Amino acid sequence: MVETRKVQVTGGSTYTVSIPKGWATDNGVSAGTEVEFYPEGDSLFLTPVSEEERTEGTLDVADLTGEELTRAVMTMYVSGFDIIALESSRITNDQRRTIRDAVQGLVGLEVLEETRDRVVIRDLLDSSELSIHNAVTRMRLIALSMLEDAVAALAEADTDMARDVIQRDDDVDRLYMVVSRIFRSTLRTPKAADELGLDRESCFDYHASARQLERTADHATKIAHLTLEMADDDGEVVPGDLLDAVDELRVDAAGVVDDAMDALFEEEPSEATRIANEARGRVREIDQRAREIDELLGELDPARAQLLGLVVDSVSRAADYGGNIAETALQKAAPTP
Repeated sequence: MVETRKVQVTGGSTYTVSIPKGWATDNGVSAGTEVEFYPEGDSLFLTPVSEEERTEGTLDVADLTGEELTRAVMTMYVSGFDIIALESSRITNDQRRTIRDAVQGLVGLEVLEETRDRVVIRDLLDSSELSIHNAVTRMRLIALSMLEDAVAALAEADTDMARDVIQRDDDVDRLYMVVSRIFRSTLRTPKAADELGLDRESCFDYHASARQLERTADHATKIAHLTLEMADDDGEVVPGDLLDAVDELRVDAAGVVDDAMDALFEEEPSEATRIANEARGRVREIDQRAREIDELLGELDPARAQLLGLVVDSVSRAADYGGNIAETALQKAAPTP
């Protein structure tokens, strides 16, 4: 329910306004309580001054195993808990292994305590020292290098390089979880956004773009898996000109992603708009060239053609994701109402 208050002047120069009693009671605010104000555009957020306590969350994992347990740990992490207590009447050895694997896949976590019926995980990172900009920048570098190496592994039939690409996907996933954790913290409290030095709309733009980079890395991983699959069969050798065409497509797709990220980071709105529009304009051309390459695949045996068709699709998808980032950059650069 929206409540309205009139701004009054006291002492001739001080503006004052009362706060709803129900909200004050629910949040432990009374006479003498200190509160903090966070200006954001034409809004002013008020929150009680809180002690720097670490947030704790407890989860019953009695019925959780395998992937469900892994996702549960990840969800608690992304939700922003600093200390996560996983409890059951008896935590099995398989559950403990799953929990340790999940902890290793997340940035900053360690197992603090283990007993028969309880595992406690702690986040060692200081949230105020995290940088969503640095995390997204790192995702950009890794995802594009994965795409380059995945196509190179295909061309050179390099299975070691393909496996390395697959392993690097874990790094991108870890960074995406960090970005998601930071973003959700800015939704809960304006203090988190203030510590980052970014408004919440910008944090949303970074999070949306990080999702596109994570998908780009996923498709690089898919290409690497396809390379391993083709290395295991006895299909015909892929013509060099076809591989060159795929790599040229990859260069152009990566260029869209790169330029879109430049537009996202560009502080001058007119320049950001120009770069983003140019990047978006190249996506349709890349999609058309991908269809032309698909037509050339008809000259190969059906099984090999199908696998290479999936490779071409993954490369063109990277351009589509770059186009999505460019759209986010355009929205970021647009005037605010």
